[in-house]
Amino acid sequence: MQKITTFLTYNDQAEEAANFYTTLFKNSKIDNVMRAGDAVMGVSFQLAGQHYNALNGGPSFNFSEGISLYVNCETQAEVDELWDKLTADGGEESRCGWLKDKFGVSWQIIPSALVELMGDKDPEKANRVVQAMLKMQKIIIADLQKAYDGK
Repeated sequence: MQKITTFLTYNDQAEEAANFYTTLFKNSKIDNVMRAGDAVMGVSFQLAGQHYNALNGGPSFNFSEGISLYVNCETQAEVDELWDKLTADGGEESRCGWLKDKFGVSWQIIPSALVELMGDKDPEKANRVVQAMLKMQKIIIADLQKAYDGK
């Protein structure tokens, strides 16, 4: 078992959220659903091999943007698919690759190309990429590359 595990507290949607998230990533599954009678208390699950715990803690717990789940995406297709699925059914788009899903959890859907281009040793190229990214909601790799190339 991994030493540190992300623990997410929902009002009463822990099982629904875990079931939804496990459909989005390969190597994902529900490990255990903990119940008190007929009520779900919590769920342990894996996303892309990483362990998570979710609890139904009641309405006094809320998510904020101070904590987000960062997804490193290799392709634009992966960015597009995750963005569309996570913003569906009440999710909210934000800026610079950030969004909130329908449960209120913040996610960063970030293509690895962004990190590579922003890390270029040429400060002018890197700055053009940053300026392009700051104008985006969902990150578009082709637009980052155009900015990098000075087009």
